[in-house]
Amino acid sequence: MKKSLLALAAMGAFAGAAQAQSSVTVYGLIDYGFQGAEQAVRGATTVTKNGTSGFQGNGESTSRLGFRGTEDLGGGLRAFFTMETAVNTDQTGLFTSTADGNGNRQTFVGLGKKGLGQASVGIQYTVIHEAAAATDPGNLNNQNGNVIYDRRGGYGAASGQVVAGSGIPGSDASGMSTNTSYTIRSANMLMLKTERMAGFMGKAQLVAGGKSSSTANDNRNNQGWGLSVDYVWQKLYAVASYQQFTNETTQVNATRDYAAGYNGATIVPGRNAQDNQQYYAVTYDFGVLKAFAQYINRKVQNDNNDNNYIQRSAQQIGVRAPVGKAVQVWASAGTGKMNNTGAGANTANINGWQLGSDYMLSKRTNLYAIYGQTSTSNAVIGSYGGTSVTAVSPTSYNASSYAVGVRHTF
Repeated sequence: MKKSLLALAAMGAFAGAAQAQSSVTVYGLIDYGFQGAEQAVRGATTVTKNGTSGFQGNGESTSRLGFRGTEDLGGGLRAFFTMETAVNTDQTGLFTSTADGNGNRQTFVGLGKKGLGQASVGIQYTVIHEAAAATDPGNLNNQNGNVIYDRRGGYGAASGQVVAGSGIPGSDASGMSTNTSYTIRSANMLMLKTERMAGFMGKAQLVAGGKSSSTANDNRNNQGWGLSVDYVWQKLYAVASYQQFTNETTQVNATRDYAAGYNGATIVPGRNAQDNQQYYAVTYDFGVLKAFAQYINRKVQNDNNDNNYIQRSAQQIGVRAPVGKAVQVWASAGTGKMNNTGAGANTANINGWQLGSDYMLSKRTNLYAIYGQTSTSNAVIGSYGGTSVTAVSPTSYNASSYAVGVRHTF
């Protein structure tokens, strides 16, 4: 009995010391509601239409669970960390699989110095994603209609279930799939941030995925970098960001096949490719409403053939306004272009618009309603092999989606 009491006392003393040295916060978000979506794919001779609706999670924001902490090291120096994972809302198993890198949203550790800035390393958001999060009228929600932060819409399947929002099958080239406009997060990243000085704040990222080689002649090199500068003056906010990722791979058969693709959490979205991304935005708060203007451009280029590339650009304007003390409404509209097969090839046109509202029940809980539409006309999908590309027949895509639900943060 005495040993048990002594052990409990020791544990309590240890916990008290740990709490005195650092502060750890558990945080998260759960989002659930009713969603619906419709899709039409128009080929040269056929039209395919699908639709679905039902109770579904993540209509406005992706559900998540995270831990963040900080420790005062003295002299204005601090240590900090974040660990965050996506949470399943529609399938068995609480946490999303990390096999594709989407479950592990953020995991990093860093040091900060008062009056100077901070440095962190791990899986982190890119400079463009942080800029977009600060300048998007719909707060980067998960419905169709945003041509800057493009999200999946339409009819699809996941784990044997037909669900809304899981995307048009095989539609990465449509400009309406998820994250084709920029890389959201990257592993193996060093992020540097200055404090705000004279209205300016700078950020820099360096990605070093490592070089590897084997006796089987399988060599890889993944790397990247990025810069961002933003400026605040009274009610004006402006930001300019650029980031580049490269991938070099020599397969065991000594070829360097080009694979163009898009995804969020991996180092680069293709193989033997250079991925250049740029983002510019400005916002101004007039009091009665806040106005937004955004531009994005991305080019994924074959490093063995400059004429073989995918390029997507889009521009969008929007407004967000309070209606009383508890309600906020927003609207956005944008256009864009996409070329999936390189120099001299067909260019598709992208259009999208979105309406939404938030009703704040408290500081942590809100109801939401969102509707959006996106269309891509005359899109040519490329079939890549080696250093060449073969185009298939033009196809047009139209997708709309809506979501009404409740979101709670803690």
